[in-house]
Amino acid sequence: MLKKRSFTLSGHRTSVALEVEFWAVLEAEARQMEKSLAAFVAGVDAARGSRPLASALRLTALEAARSRP
Repeated sequence: MLKKRSFTLSGHRTSVALEVEFWAVLEAEARQMEKSLAAFVAGVDAARGSRPLASALRLTALEAARSRP
Protein backbone atom coordinates (compact mmCIF):
# COMPACT_ATOMS: atom_id res chain seq x y z
CA MET A 1 0.00 0.00 0.00
CA LEU A 2 1.29 3.45 -0.89
CA LYS A 3 1.40 6.29 1.61
CA LYS A 4 1.61 9.84 0.33
CA ARG A 5 3.57 12.50 2.18
CA SER A 6 3.94 16.18 1.31
CA PHE A 7 7.05 18.30 1.73
CA THR A 8 8.28 21.77 0.84
CA LEU A 9 11.51 21.38 -1.12
CA SER A 10 13.38 24.33 -2.56
CA GLY A 11 10.36 26.52 -1.85
CA HIS A 12 7.91 24.27 -3.71
CA ARG A 13 5.32 21.93 -2.26
CA THR A 14 5.65 18.37 -3.52
CA SER A 15 4.06 15.03 -2.67
CA VAL A 16 5.74 11.64 -2.73
CA ALA A 17 3.96 8.28 -2.60
CA LEU A 18 5.99 5.33 -1.33
CA GLU A 19 5.21 1.99 0.24
CA VAL A 20 4.90 2.18 4.03
CA GLU A 21 7.93 -0.10 4.41
CA PHE A 22 10.15 2.45 2.62
CA TRP A 23 8.81 5.27 4.80
CA ALA A 24 9.61 3.24 7.91
CA VAL A 25 13.25 2.82 6.85
CA LEU A 26 13.56 6.48 5.87
CA GLU A 27 12.07 7.62 9.19
CA ALA A 28 14.52 5.40 11.08
CA GLU A 29 17.45 6.84 9.12
CA ALA A 30 16.27 10.39 9.80
CA ARG A 31 16.00 9.64 13.53
CA GLN A 32 19.46 8.06 13.55
CA MET A 33 20.87 11.19 11.92
CA GLU A 34 18.90 13.36 14.38
CA LYS A 35 17.02 15.05 11.53
CA SER A 36 13.37 15.56 10.83
CA LEU A 37 11.98 13.46 8.00
CA ALA A 38 11.50 16.67 6.00
CA ALA A 39 15.17 17.63 6.43
CA PHE A 40 16.26 14.11 5.51
CA VAL A 41 14.12 14.15 2.35
CA ALA A 42 15.47 17.60 1.46
CA GLY A 43 19.00 16.17 1.62
CA VAL A 44 18.06 13.30 -0.67
CA ASP A 45 16.38 15.78 -3.01
CA ALA A 46 19.50 17.95 -3.16
CA ALA A 47 21.69 14.97 -4.08
CA ARG A 48 19.40 13.11 -6.49
CA GLY A 49 20.44 14.73 -9.75
CA SER A 50 17.94 13.98 -12.52
CA ARG A 51 16.53 10.88 -10.80
CA PRO A 52 12.86 11.18 -9.72
CA LEU A 53 12.51 11.91 -6.00
CA ALA A 54 10.49 8.76 -5.28
CA SER A 55 13.18 6.62 -6.91
CA ALA A 56 15.94 8.41 -5.02
CA LEU A 57 14.12 7.84 -1.74
CA ARG A 58 13.58 4.13 -2.48
CA LEU A 59 17.27 3.70 -3.32
CA THR A 60 18.28 5.58 -0.18
CA ALA A 61 16.06 3.28 1.90
CA LEU A 62 17.48 0.21 0.16
CA GLU A 63 21.05 1.34 0.82
CA ALA A 64 20.22 2.03 4.47
CA ALA A 65 18.59 -1.37 4.90
CA ARG A 66 21.54 -3.13 3.31
CA SER A 67 24.03 -1.37 5.57
CA ARG A 68 22.30 -2.40 8.79
CA PRO A 69 23.83 -5.31 10.69
